[in-house]
Amino acid sequence: MIDTRLDWSSFLGRHDLTWSVKPVSWDQGAFIGNGWLGAMVYGEEHRLKRNVLRFVLGRTDVTARRPDGGFSPRVPIGELHLELAGWIYQPTSMRLHLWDAELKAEITTTAGAVKLRAIAHSREMVMAVELETSEGEGSAAFRWYPYSEVDPILHNADGRNLNQYIPEEEVTRSVKNGIEIALTAFKPDGTGGCAAAWAEIELDGASTGFDRRRIIYLSVMNGADETSAEHAREAVNGARRQPWDAWVSQHRSWWHAYYPQSFLSIPDTQLEGFYWIQMYKLASATRSDGMMIDNQGPWLTSSPWPGVWFNMNVQMSYSPVYASNRLELGMSLVKAFREQSDQLALNVPEEYRQDSAGLGRSCSYDLVSPVDDEKGNLLWVCHNLWRQYRYSMDADLLKELVYPLLRRAVRFHMRLLAEGEDGLLHLPPTISPEYGSFLQLTVPDAHYDLALLEWGIRTLLRISEPSERDGIAEATGLGAERQEWTETLGRLAPLPVDGTGYMIGRGQPLAFGHRHFSHLMAAFPLHTANMDSEEERALIHRSLRHWFSREGDLRGFTFTGASSIAATIGLGDEAHAYLKSLLHILKPNTMYKEAGPVIESPLAGAEAVHDMLLQSWGEWIRVFPALPGTWKEAALHDLRAEGAFLVSAVRSSGKTSWIRVKSLAGMPCRLITDMTDGASVTASGGAKAIPLGDGRFELVLAEGEEIVLSGEDGVGNPALENGDSLPKIRPVAAEPHLCGYFGGFKPWRLHGIPIWTAE
Repeated sequence: MIDTRLDWSSFLGRHDLTWSVKPVSWDQGAFIGNGWLGAMVYGEEHRLKRNVLRFVLGRTDVTARRPDGGFSPRVPIGELHLELAGWIYQPTSMRLHLWDAELKAEITTTAGAVKLRAIAHSREMVMAVELETSEGEGSAAFRWYPYSEVDPILHNADGRNLNQYIPEEEVTRSVKNGIEIALTAFKPDGTGGCAAAWAEIELDGASTGFDRRRIIYLSVMNGADETSAEHAREAVNGARRQPWDAWVSQHRSWWHAYYPQSFLSIPDTQLEGFYWIQMYKLASATRSDGMMIDNQGPWLTSSPWPGVWFNMNVQMSYSPVYASNRLELGMSLVKAFREQSDQLALNVPEEYRQDSAGLGRSCSYDLVSPVDDEKGNLLWVCHNLWRQYRYSMDADLLKELVYPLLRRAVRFHMRLLAEGEDGLLHLPPTISPEYGSFLQLTVPDAHYDLALLEWGIRTLLRISEPSERDGIAEATGLGAERQEWTETLGRLAPLPVDGTGYMIGRGQPLAFGHRHFSHLMAAFPLHTANMDSEEERALIHRSLRHWFSREGDLRGFTFTGASSIAATIGLGDEAHAYLKSLLHILKPNTMYKEAGPVIESPLAGAEAVHDMLLQSWGEWIRVFPALPGTWKEAALHDLRAEGAFLVSAVRSSGKTSWIRVKSLAGMPCRLITDMTDGASVTASGGAKAIPLGDGRFELVLAEGEEIVLSGEDGVGNPALENGDSLPKIRPVAAEPHLCGYFGGFKPWRLHGIPIWTAE
């Protein structure tokens, strides 16, 4: 029912990351990855290393056991260097092609010229670099360096952080059937490490102006044993035996199926480009069978946080997978908590383990993280898992993981409650994440924990209600427990509030800069506040403004949270302003860095874009709920909403032209739009739209059915006005000077400075 003929290569091409000078740091590098194995690609400015292009490698599951017994952190695994005959000179042209997930570069050196193409294969655990060289660069060579053999000058150039554990290494090299192998064992016990294998082949047919063409294949496997070495060798051998063009085509086919799972285009080319780079980053960072997204994804570099953090980082990293209709990427989080569910009970005090579970602030992938004063982290993860369920309506996921885990997480918090003199149930002093983080302040009735507990109980009551579509049969015998949940909810202390808005906790106003939105969880992401109440919406807005009036400690995730909160209460211009501010503190390649790199802020920025275009909470789907006043055009296709609905819509001349809703699960559907009751309806099967007034509709849709609502008589819908039979999805016109904005540092493009071009 929709014409979705999009030229994806051209559309994504306008947002490719581009460099006209050599990137010289992690902040500027080009990144490739396949969910497990990745590389950040950049050169160096050091006077002795100007002839090196570094592929700084990472593999997400390689960790090391610390001698002090702390959690096993991610550790560096080594680098592939392209060592050139001459110094890298200018101009250098690099482009990361999003549609094909390929890095291409043409490099001029003082000795000649080099052309390369690099991929992290989407279907195999192999990276490859195709290299063409001129005569003067014929001696250019690839060399693999375990981390311990990388020149210390380059370690320092990356800003090595003394808080990061770097194990001693013992490296054993060998060659088998023309494939070089390096086994790196981490000392002192040798239980961790990795195996790297690589081989180079020579090809005929260099491009015009180049004399030599080669390809190097490289694989890295977790484990420093012969089995891992053999797996790495087999991966390289399997790749090099295939025709290069066919192998690359297989890589591209995965990405060409990935991107069209959903589409959006907005009249802000810089922000649109940022969004699509995050979609590329997501699929480069994780896959359904991969490790959960940690603080850096495959692009590990010097960091005080080489693990997984649960007071925001993991939850925010996964936040864009739901509305973007990329639920398979969310399955890596599901997989992690399924596999380690027993450990979550061991994280709480022994006397609670029979029926409770919890999660501390940080750990390795084993989720060994005893709960201390920061209590609510597992409940927040449960909210992500609940979203995975609600957007998919996967009943098995609800039954096997979401319900039992949420039940345990709620029970742990209920054990902490105590009756106060007011007869209400109160929480003891806990940490509200990041508030006074260096002081480790604890406050009673912290908004963070109270809001999460309220959401958790309400969700359990929903799941255990026999008549509820989200319910499960196994919950029908929970009469006594349901009564306890109901009574607890009725007596739960209210969220602390003062004249400035939501407080950190009882007796603790927001008195100084606070980077986290932990005191605003009821507004976002939980949406448990009563948004139909003007008083409650004013409270949220007052809280938001007061939060930003304390400017002293704002970070990337501060702006993404603020943007989503503003969008929740319909403030499109304000939501947009927060997001545009975020772009100024990101790195040129859209990565983000504080004391060390962290991945969650830009990814959460993609969710904030969704929140301006489509929201689904409180049993309503909201289309274009928080657009800036200047956005007269917008298009989205197959964004996903709670209840497993796919939503497409186009805005033209400041009005919604049409909306298509398709049901994947036959759930009840209610819609809020700017359309009038006179909108025309086109439906499949027995689907129908019931106007409720004030732009609200109830849609009756069986599984697989869809409805298109169009403006009255097609007004505002160019496709229908022109007599076309189908509404169209097309990109919004781009601002040319902002195409290719990210990659190298190009702030002058924001001002549209004219660039001379030949006629």
